[in-house]
Amino acid sequence: MIDKKEIDHEYQYGFSDKEKPIIEFERGLSEEVVRKISQIKEEPQWMLDKRLEAFNKFKDMKNPNWGPDLSFIDFDDIVYYTSASKKMEDDWDKVPEYIKNTFQKLGIHEAEAKFLNGISAQYDSETVYKNLESELSEKGVIFTNIETAVHKYPELVKKYFGKLVPFDDNKYAALNSAVWSGGSFIYVPKNVHLDKPLQAYFRINGLAAGQFERTLIIVDEGASLHYVEGCTAPIYSEHNLHAAVVECFVHKGANLKYTTIQNWSKNVLNLVTKRAMVYESGNMSWIDGNIGAGVNMKYPSSILAGKYASSDCISIAIASKDVLQDAGAKMIHLAPHTKSRIISKSVSFNGGDTRYRGLVKIEKDAINSHSRVECDTLILDSISRSDTVPLEIIKNKQSFLEHEAKVSNISEEQLFYFMNKGISKEEAEYLIVMGFLEPFSKELPMEYAVELNRLVKLDMEGSVG
Repeated sequence: MIDKKEIDHEYQYGFSDKEKPIIEFERGLSEEVVRKISQIKEEPQWMLDKRLEAFNKFKDMKNPNWGPDLSFIDFDDIVYYTSASKKMEDDWDKVPEYIKNTFQKLGIHEAEAKFLNGISAQYDSETVYKNLESELSEKGVIFTNIETAVHKYPELVKKYFGKLVPFDDNKYAALNSAVWSGGSFIYVPKNVHLDKPLQAYFRINGLAAGQFERTLIIVDEGASLHYVEGCTAPIYSEHNLHAAVVECFVHKGANLKYTTIQNWSKNVLNLVTKRAMVYESGNMSWIDGNIGAGVNMKYPSSILAGKYASSDCISIAIASKDVLQDAGAKMIHLAPHTKSRIISKSVSFNGGDTRYRGLVKIEKDAINSHSRVECDTLILDSISRSDTVPLEIIKNKQSFLEHEAKVSNISEEQLFYFMNKGISKEEAEYLIVMGFLEPFSKELPMEYAVELNRLVKLDMEGSVG
């Protein structure tokens, strides 16, 4: 059980809405639940068949035999579908008032107006609002929820859905494939470049609610996209389960930057599978920020399938009391002359637990490939911990890999320097942490970097110093 009172003071987005949803399933998972979700969405038979196949596989699959112990999860004590709105709107004024109020508190509509090409907002199980700049629609850009894509673009969905993350990939991918709801579908046509990001925002509101969005992004040859997602949830005394699946396809000469600012409450279990396929001369960049969530397991992965393909993953994991961050990245080199880079920054304080778990695999045919891994940890006290669990495999002699790892703490000399300038000890520690995280924050648009600074400061408040 989560001690709500203990964490309430340090999490700004812990409020919940009291209005009853239009549809809310009883707790529990069964074939009937899977069929009801599909029926509500008026899906074609082929999608229902995929769901049922995944559900039958899920029942037989075990939890991962590495990482955090997940045996405490009771899958029959979760609400698998909740809908607060009759349909997805493209007019902000038509969104139900109490949902608008929630997203206004989170600053979502303001962000859309200032620096986004388009936005999608998901509330519990369904996307409630979506908007895309008209000139992008005229260029052939598609930005909608996955349900709409199943009906309007079935051939695209059939071609890509489940091809990178098959339903039997892991237990939580199987669960998502059975009960998925909401999530983004994006297609960027050849040689179309988006100068401003598209954003999706995921909000869990219901008690014991699960959120299982499915995101599918296709960036065609020579095109480019920056996609940003944010996440929050109320504080409850029971766990919420978030088990998303993300599949990204980066075609020849294309570029995709996928930025996540995750700021879940500590009662959320965040168990996510994210994977990209990168073709010739394409580039995939994962910018992955992990703050909060009682248990976080997330390892953005890139498969470098075409020559001269490249990928970066720059991530941070911040763990305070009652937070276990088991995060990292995976880079799989299949083609020659491919490059990858992993930069992992973790901060543990007030009893937090961070773990880097990563994989770099350079296959036999991926000659003249190069990978670099940097894992740096900052531990702020004697009751916190951090571990590094890398796996690195090179199958040819023409490639090379660099690995660098460092664990440090805040030295008395650093604190003395700041305090000698009239800066308090608490503020000095915050500044040192933000300097440590700078390789991540500099990858963010200015507005998100400012938000990251604020979130980190809130998380550290009262915990160090």
